[in-house]
Amino acid sequence: MSALRSRSTRRRGILLVVTAVVGGLVLSACTPQAQPSPSAPDWELTAQTADPSGEIDSFTWANYGEPYSLDYAYAFDYADNMVLSNVCESLLRLNPDYTLTPGLAESFEQTSPTTWTYRIRDGVSFHDGSPLTAADVVASMSRHLDPEVGSSWFSVYQNVTAIEQTGDREVTVTTAIPDSQFNQGMGGSAGVVESAATLAEKGADYGNSTGLVNCTGPFELAEWQSGESITLTRFDDYWDESLRAKSGEVRFVFMNDANARINALKSGDVDGSWMLPTDGIAQLQASGVGDVYFGLSTATSNLIVSDTDGPLSDPRVRRALMMALDREGILEAAAKGYGAVSNALTTESVWGEASEQTRVDAFSGLEEYPRDLEAAKQLVEDAGATGEKIVFATAPISNDFTVVSQATVAAAQSIGLDAEIKTVTPNAYTALFSDPSAREGVDLFYTVWYLSSPDPLEMYGVLRTGEFSNYGEWSDADFDRIADEAVGTADADARAKLTGELQHIANEQLPWLPLYSSPMPVFVGERITGVEPSIAFLYYPWAATIGAR
Repeated sequence: MSALRSRSTRRRGILLVVTAVVGGLVLSACTPQAQPSPSAPDWELTAQTADPSGEIDSFTWANYGEPYSLDYAYAFDYADNMVLSNVCESLLRLNPDYTLTPGLAESFEQTSPTTWTYRIRDGVSFHDGSPLTAADVVASMSRHLDPEVGSSWFSVYQNVTAIEQTGDREVTVTTAIPDSQFNQGMGGSAGVVESAATLAEKGADYGNSTGLVNCTGPFELAEWQSGESITLTRFDDYWDESLRAKSGEVRFVFMNDANARINALKSGDVDGSWMLPTDGIAQLQASGVGDVYFGLSTATSNLIVSDTDGPLSDPRVRRALMMALDREGILEAAAKGYGAVSNALTTESVWGEASEQTRVDAFSGLEEYPRDLEAAKQLVEDAGATGEKIVFATAPISNDFTVVSQATVAAAQSIGLDAEIKTVTPNAYTALFSDPSAREGVDLFYTVWYLSSPDPLEMYGVLRTGEFSNYGEWSDADFDRIADEAVGTADADARAKLTGELQHIANEQLPWLPLYSSPMPVFVGERITGVEPSIAFLYYPWAATIGAR
């Protein structure tokens, strides 16, 4: 179960992902219309595994890939943030239930419609022993505005006009317009704080296997052996006693091959792993050497329409393709039935600051697009698109990529379109999210898109006209107007009401085609326990709570 997301090397428009959480658990945040597959396996969400019996010397964790970078400005994918979340910390803390609480900022306040003020926590040390200062915060945040850096998180800062130290332990951020999304992003990589001295010293080597990083988290980055592993060691001077690491060491091993990863978990050579290949879950459950848990997720599996000048420029053709897709079959084949078909691009888990009625309204009345090949063929014919060609780009990354690409092309062909699969390398696939030239000649590609903040507006902001991650350059004037109003709306429920309108427009216009949502699976071996299963592992120091079983 792998997903690739945009990793830009230049300034981006509003980025994607994340939002609040429903105070609890929602079955992989499925919509009221979304129904589990009839053959779905039995599973339930787990918020917390058993407490550890004590500390442990070390444990080993499998990462499906080697991080692209541990520079927080570029940490924009699962493999990167899985490691970085235990080493570097942000101004706010995004918790496993997807709530935001104080982090390196002991308090924060919107002091005017266009200013956010952060009180920086005292008594915090970087891993080299130097104290955290307001100047470090200013230096760390300012990198996102530097075009020479080309931060993947620029979209969070796109409205920022000034980042200033306004007191001994105070930093104030000023935005050009009221921006509800800025503070929401401070619980992720966009809010990470690094030592200003380290940034200056390491320069271009910062965050790579040579320069490493120097942050404030419960673990410090001890070693990065390129192509093999990353080792973290406990930081004994960590400021938050409630999250003091229970393991002296964590070793991440890079295992691209899904079968090898499953075998290593079954043999006990590796103690745990996030993002389990779904076709290996039953093997692990039957192995008797550990437990599989399912945690809260904010991710949805979608088809991105990347060429709105081609046949898919007509919304009738997009709707026809949705009506031709066997999404229940895709869920079963790609995810072994773990999850539910979704008609929205967000999960309910990111609507936690909305009232119950607002959340219900956001998911009620969405078009379900039941499978109807004859009606779909007629829509394609009405659009004058019969016989026109679409290209689906994919890569040999995991089983879901294969299933989705084959099923989509078959669906397109069944309604009169000429469709073909274009297979590229995983690196070339990553480029689809960051390089417009890589998308030339490509009509569709697949993503598992997660949110990094507790606000569904993060998802729909991506689809505004001109945004970097609006890969197909879709444009709708009403959508843009409502989205702009939502960005400037401070009240969470009022903002969620507007976002609900955006969700309905996207469901009707289908700039992206939603497929399904699934929980976040994690395997915990027989030596360890204490993990909180949640996609928040991307930003929360999850490894610190793991100890001896």
